Amino acid sequence: MTIAERLLQDPRIAKAKQLLIDAVRDHQQAITSVRPPKEELKVSYHKLLEQFTQARGGKLWYPYLGSGIGKGALVELLDGSVKYDFISGIGPHYWGHSNLELVASSVDAAISDTVMQGNLQQNGDTVELCQLLTHVSGLAHCFLTTSGVMANENALKLAFQKKFPANRVLAFSHCFAGRTLATSQITDKPGFREGLPPTLQVDYVPFYDPKRPEESTREAVRALLEHTNRYPKAHAVMIFELVQGEGGFNVGTRAFFKTLMELCRSLGIAVFADEVQTFGRLPKLFGYQYFELDEYVDLSAIGKLSQVCATLFTDAFKPRAGLLSQTFTGSTSAIRAALVMIRSLVNDHYFGKEGKIEKIHHHFVKHLQRMAGQHPGLIEGPFGIGAMVAFTPYGGDGDKVNHLMRVLFDAGIIGFVAGSHPTRVRFLLPAGAVTAEDIDAAAEILERVLLENR
Repeated sequence: MTIAERLLQDPRIAKAKQLLIDAVRDHQQAITSVRPPKEELKVSYHKLLEQFTQARGGKLWYPYLGSGIGKGALVELLDGSVKYDFISGIGPHYWGHSNLELVASSVDAAISDTVMQGNLQQNGDTVELCQLLTHVSGLAHCFLTTSGVMANENALKLAFQKKFPANRVLAFSHCFAGRTLATSQITDKPGFREGLPPTLQVDYVPFYDPKRPEESTREAVRALLEHTNRYPKAHAVMIFELVQGEGGFNVGTRAFFKTLMELCRSLGIAVFADEVQTFGRLPKLFGYQYFELDEYVDLSAIGKLSQVCATLFTDAFKPRAGLLSQTFTGSTSAIRAALVMIRSLVNDHYFGKEGKIEKIHHHFVKHLQRMAGQHPGLIEGPFGIGAMVAFTPYGGDGDKVNHLMRVLFDAGIIGFVAGSHPTRVRFLLPAGAVTAEDIDAAAEILERVLLENR
């Protein structure tokens, strides 16, 4: 045994871990439901928000500063309020707040030798995570990184190096790829690249329209061929966001994606499945697995709920020395948390028709369908799949939807907006923590706020 192994098996560590878990569990008992801010904390909380706005150079979208404790889908803020976190910090909080399994894994990380692991020096838990990800993805190689956008950047670099001198990118209209200098050129929101120099040449293909399945597929093929005919052999890669998150939780089909992926293959264009938001949220672990597209995928990227982000790729896209490197690949606590969460997702009945993800999806959707039926014109939808659920209120008017989200926040539910023309309300349900009772309570609040603000 190494010294580290003996340390982890030291009975004092086990006892300390249990004491910490017991303490967290005891204090969680005070968190039972949504509650408003405490009067005596409002002034100090407002001052703290102002100080943070000054320090960061911009206002927060929500006046959210967490206290550091929660219980599953519920989270306490520093003003003493308790809210349902149904956006999961835009994805990472998939196991909810103050999860006791993650408390335990974080204790193990805290007594490890370093806070951060990097490309030059990595510990054995990094090897475990890479092996786990290559096994569950079916892709040969895994490069860890600290953010989803860097996972996407690394995938793009692999594609460009492999397909040199091709240097153009194909992507879907209304896609979101990130906000770096490169990915902001791909993300189909002009405001995200205002004032930035052009870095990539991007051509857009229309996404699947469920109201016109065959016609929209023909239109996508036509657009792809127009781009590739205009710029022969110039496209290195096409990014496939299989469920558009920022774009409004738009969902494609296997037939649609298969048609385009086969066309890309025939033209020598790499197929890149961007799974930063979909990973772990569909009825299978990866979106390309759910749509049965495994054989076509050359590259993939995961992030958000995985805690540590990763670029996954086939043998054909192995980089030459020097292409991929960085100081940090992830914190030891994030690496250990990723192992806990991904193993649980694989082993604990989250996937398939009877899995937890499908069950919570149908339970939430049932509430939204009832609201739509009982209050005609109130909402349209629902949209999305698995733990990704959205609906369109008030005809999708952007100003009204943004106002609704702030009112809903005050009432105790944290969601967010998605898409434009129409603008939708979206939820990323914390599937590792949320219960049917949570969904019932949140749906009651949601219905009341929707009716009061229509």
